[in-house]
Amino acid sequence: MSRRPFHRAGEAERRADLLTATLDCISEFGLQGATVRRIAARAGVTPGLIRHYFTSKDQMLQDAYREVMTGMTGAVAAAANGGQASAREKLHDFVAANLTPPVADGRTLSFWAAFISHVRADPAFAEIHRESYLAFRAVLETLVADVLAEAGEPPDPIRCQKLAIAINAVIDGLWIEGTLVGDLFAETPLADIAIRSVEALLGGIRLTAETPQT
Repeated sequence: MSRRPFHRAGEAERRADLLTATLDCISEFGLQGATVRRIAARAGVTPGLIRHYFTSKDQMLQDAYREVMTGMTGAVAAAANGGQASAREKLHDFVAANLTPPVADGRTLSFWAAFISHVRADPAFAEIHRESYLAFRAVLETLVADVLAEAGEPPDPIRCQKLAIAINAVIDGLWIEGTLVGDLFAETPLADIAIRSVEALLGGIRLTAETPQT
């Protein structure tokens, strides 16, 4: 395991470095193997300095989980921020971003697998998961409402919420399979499958341009 060279850093930068080192160690050694000593060595600091930023290892792991979840939500939300793009294009890009790297890759899966058991057992992890899920769903509900309005259909909030829940379920299922056995889908891009499924849920509203008939 390589040690990062020491350099002076501000409080925010040092804390971010420690969270990055924590995630690196979790990816390499698992949750139990990500000891304070290993994390300190990866970050190039002493174990004592970690206690200056985190009251306990549990808090450090909780903040690392929050970093993973907000990072994933932020990445896909950014993909849907297409400036002058139409509402349909934005939803298309949002769905596709969930099923392509860096959101859909082995490293992200390893974090999810390491943390997910704690969500049921630890109230702090459960709250982080709940917050990130609701934030993700809120973005999705807005995108769905914009698509419906663009298609001339009333964006009823209850309908938008139900559609967001269903679309999230499609994305989650394909994300898990795609990151676990991605080689099985080499010739069938999961993003395309997800987009077609979302179009069906939306009652046939197309998110991609029709291919001209030849």
